[in-house]
Amino acid sequence: MALYLLFESASGYGLFHAYGIDEIGQSVDAVRASVVDLDRFGKAVKLAAFTPFSSAVDALNQCNAISEGIMTDELRSFLELNLPKPKEGKKAKYSLGVVEPKVGSHISEVTGIPCQSNEFVQELLRGVRLHFDRFISELKKSDLEKAQLGLGHSYSRAKVKFNVNRVDNMVIQAIFLLDTLDKDINSFSMRVREWFGWHFPELVKIVNDNYIYAKLADYIKDKSELAEKDISKLADLIGDEDKAKEVVEAAKASMGQDLSEVDLMNVKQFAQRVMNLSEYRKNLYEYLVTKMNDIAPNLTSLIGEVVGARLISHAGSLSNLAKCPASTLQILGAEKALFRALKTRGNTPKYGLIFHSSFIGRASTKNKGRMARYLANKCSIASRIDCYSESATAVFGQKLREQVEERLDFYDKGVAPRKNLDVMKAAIDSMVNDATNDVDDGEKVEASAKKSKKKKSKAEADGEAMDLDKPSNVADEAEPGTEKKKKKKKHKLEEEPQEQEKSAAHANGDAEENGTPKKKKKKNREVSENAEPKTATEGKKKKKKSKTEDSD
Repeated sequence: MALYLLFESASGYGLFHAYGIDEIGQSVDAVRASVVDLDRFGKAVKLAAFTPFSSAVDALNQCNAISEGIMTDELRSFLELNLPKPKEGKKAKYSLGVVEPKVGSHISEVTGIPCQSNEFVQELLRGVRLHFDRFISELKKSDLEKAQLGLGHSYSRAKVKFNVNRVDNMVIQAIFLLDTLDKDINSFSMRVREWFGWHFPELVKIVNDNYIYAKLADYIKDKSELAEKDISKLADLIGDEDKAKEVVEAAKASMGQDLSEVDLMNVKQFAQRVMNLSEYRKNLYEYLVTKMNDIAPNLTSLIGEVVGARLISHAGSLSNLAKCPASTLQILGAEKALFRALKTRGNTPKYGLIFHSSFIGRASTKNKGRMARYLANKCSIASRIDCYSESATAVFGQKLREQVEERLDFYDKGVAPRKNLDVMKAAIDSMVNDATNDVDDGEKVEASAKKSKKKKSKAEADGEAMDLDKPSNVADEAEPGTEKKKKKKKHKLEEEPQEQEKSAAHANGDAEENGTPKKKKKKNREVSENAEPKTATEGKKKKKKSKTEDSD
C-alpha cells in the first residue's frame, strides 16, 4: 500500500509520496538514521504537490483549524485534487500520514481517505520538515523562517485574545510605579528639607507641604535677598498672603548659616527634580484613574481607583481577581499574617488590602470584620462583572456602593437595607434605560421614515393613497373622504322613498280618511317611522268599528 504524507508548513500545504521506503528501511530507527542525509532521504520521499496560502490571515485560519483538529475546505480540495482517486466500489490503495491524529480522523470521516499517525509517520514528517526548503526550489530558507515567525506571533496573539482596551497589565505597572514614586518623593522631600534647613531652618515650621516647600526652596535660593516686593510672588506659591509675610519676616531674623552659590545651585536643582517628580506622580495618577475606569469601572466606583488597582496587581490580573472567592479577596495582601496565624493557631486576619477602603475606616471597631466580609463580597461581584461583561458600564458598581452604604447605616442606626435582588433589578433597568436613551437621531429618523412608508402602502392598498409631494396635503386628504360621504348620503336618499312607499301602502286608506296628504318621496326617515305606528292604530280602531256595525 502506497503512503502519502501531509505536511502543514507556515507557507502552505505540502503533499509528499513515500515511494522508496524499502531503500531506507521500514523501521523507526532506520528512518531516524536516514533523515540527516538528504541524498538518502530524497530517494525515499518526493514532493507530489504544494499549494501556498493566499495571505497571512489565511495561514492563521488554516493553522487554527489544524490545531483544533478540523479539516478546512481548502485542505479537502487540495487532497481530493492531488491524491489518486480509487475506482467505484473499491477501497483506496494508499494511506495518508498526518501529524495530528484528530485531523486524520476528521479527514477519514469526511472524505473516506484512510489516515494513519504513528511514530514511523512522524519520523518521516520530521525529515520533511528538516529538508522542506530543499524540496521546493522557489522557496528560500529566509522566506520560510519569516513566514514561521510571523505565523507564530499571530497564532500566539489569537490564542491569548489580546485586547488593547482591556489590558490590565498597564494598571499593574502604573500602581507599582505610583507606590515607588510616593516613597521616592517622600524621601527626596525630607532630603530637601534637611539640606535647605541648614540655610533657612524657620521655613520648615511655616510650610508643611513637601511640594510647596520644594517650590519655595527653588524660588528663595538666598534668604538674605528676600524683601517686601517678594510677598506677592510668595503668596502665589503658598496660596496664603499671611504665610508669605511670615516667611519674609522669618528670613530677616533667620538663624541659618550662609551657603555658597554652588551649594545653593545644587539645592535648587534638587528641588526642581522633586517638583518634576511630584508633577509626574500627579499625571500618573490621572492616567491610572482613566485606565481603571476603562478596565474595571464597577470595581473603581465601588472601592476606588487605588485600592482596586492594588487588588488587581496583587492578584496578577483582573481575570485572576474575578476567579477569587470573596473569602480570598477579603485577606488578599495579608498572606503572611494568615499563615502565621495558622501556624501558631491564633486568630486569622480580618482584612488585607481592602482595609485601605474608606468603608472599613468609617465602620466601628466591633463591626470592621463584618464590614470587611461584606465589602469583599461586593468587590468579588464587581470584578466578575468587569471581567466577563461585554459592555463597559459603572451602573452595577454604583448600586453595589449604595448597598455598602446601607449596610453601614444598618450597623450604626439599625436601618434595614434593601435586598440584593431588588438592587440588581434596579441596576439592570437603569442600564437598559441608558442604552435606549443613547439611540442616535439617525436611527429615529429612519424608524419614522419606515413608519410613514408602511402607512403609505396601507393607504394605497385600501384605495386611499395620498400624494405627499403636493403642497396641498389637507385638501387632497379631505377629497376621498368627502366623496365617500356623498355616495353614502345619496344611497340613503334612494333607500328612504322605498321605505316610505311601503309604509304608505300599509296604511293606504286610513291616511286618506283622516285627510292626510300623500307624503313626498324625499322625506326624513324619522318622520316616516313616527307616522307609521299612528296609522296602524287608527286602522285597527276602524276595523273594530266596522265589525260591530256588521253584527248589529
